[in-house]
Amino acid sequence: MSLTDRERDLLRLIRESPLSTPEDLARRLGTSRAAVNVHVSNLTRKGFLLGRGYVVAPENDPHVVVIGGANVDVKARTLAPAVPGTSNPGVTTQAPGGVARNIAENLARLGVPTHLIAAVGRDPNGDLLLRETEAAGVDVRNVLRSDRPTGTYTAVLDERGELVIAVAAMGATDALTPAALNDRRGVLRGASWVIADGNLSTETLTHLLTLCAQGSTPVVFEPVSVPKAGRLLPALASGLVPHTVTPNVAELAALVGQDIPNTSDALAGAAGQLHARGVQTVWVRRGERGSLLSTPDGVTEVPALSAQVADVTGAGDAMLAAYLAALLAGHPPAEAARHGHAAAALTVESLHAVSPILTPGTIRARLESAHP
Repeated sequence: MSLTDRERDLLRLIRESPLSTPEDLARRLGTSRAAVNVHVSNLTRKGFLLGRGYVVAPENDPHVVVIGGANVDVKARTLAPAVPGTSNPGVTTQAPGGVARNIAENLARLGVPTHLIAAVGRDPNGDLLLRETEAAGVDVRNVLRSDRPTGTYTAVLDERGELVIAVAAMGATDALTPAALNDRRGVLRGASWVIADGNLSTETLTHLLTLCAQGSTPVVFEPVSVPKAGRLLPALASGLVPHTVTPNVAELAALVGQDIPNTSDALAGAAGQLHARGVQTVWVRRGERGSLLSTPDGVTEVPALSAQVADVTGAGDAMLAAYLAALLAGHPPAEAARHGHAAAALTVESLHAVSPILTPGTIRARLESAHP
């Protein structure tokens, strides 16, 4: 958006002296404090200031913005094959999690400048999430503090680390409204990519796609689950299309409105339906069978890498982060998808949702060991 001469003068003064008071700015501009407040509001709305406090949007700071869920993962793992309907001996752990938060941490560990937009409560769990996410290298200045409790994701895993059932309590994410995104337009402006997870409401997701279309910023949509995949459908119907979607087979079926067998031809056909609506890349996760990557250049089947599974939590988040990091490093999509599978293998071998050993070097080593 264009600036008026007065807005341009005010932005210059703020860049020169970001700690100036409204009174100082009004005096230097030869205007009133009320007029300064109006101009500041306009600069925030246009994305040149990052909300309150005269935080100036970076002029040349390529980065990725990840928007969606941040929560505490509570994992219960049985010590023997799970028996439904009764108590099972096991162990429990608690750690930072959430799809968007995990993706952001993975990206940061891979050296990608990353900003997280999420919502957490004003509670000890929220403090924990912000502290540990920032320590991993993620910029958390745009995370909202909500009056609702910080979200939780409670997963029951069997003795092999495979998911039995999970319950997501993500009410805090409701604070991510269109208005909240408007307040954070500055960090969206100039992003290399934006990643949105399915925890966003239909209205917020549609508004985000609108904002990103205005700035020609490509968006990746990670559905998260079958019910949440459907939140993209109204946007698709209105012509607001993400660049990339990363569903599993069941989520892909929800996006195209029909059952899809897990065969290459069927998946490629369903991906073609999304291409026809404007989606550039469809990357379908197939679990142990690897993935299918469909782009305008064709379809590639990417095999999974062998791994000793300790815990499957976070594997998909690592896949997406490593894929995008590889794209930003200049790798073609098919090679980037292989980077994603290497990151997933490293993650499932860890008891953490984000592998503490994930780096570009460990991904290269894993790829080299798979293809010596």
